Amino acid sequence: MTNEIEELEKIEQLKKNLLTKILSKQAFERLSRIKLVKPELSSQLQLYLIQLYQEGKLKTGVSDEQLKLILESLSSKKRYKIIK
Repeated sequence: MTNEIEELEKIEQLKKNLLTKILSKQAFERLSRIKLVKPELSSQLQLYLIQLYQEGKLKTGVSDEQLKLILESLSSKKRYKIIK
């Protein structure tokens, strides 16, 4: 049990290190704010960015504007319903 927790923490730290390398400071801050509000969207976005990086499709760092565009494309695929 403790091993699993340590392993998860290690993976989260590796993801954080990689994302700080990929994203500009503003983009990383935006991702952190998204994580507070919509953790599932943040996880999806993190995995997407890491995949792009691993495939070599990210030649330069991701700016805040680029992150916004990626967010728009991801959220347009998923419609959120507002329940009143």
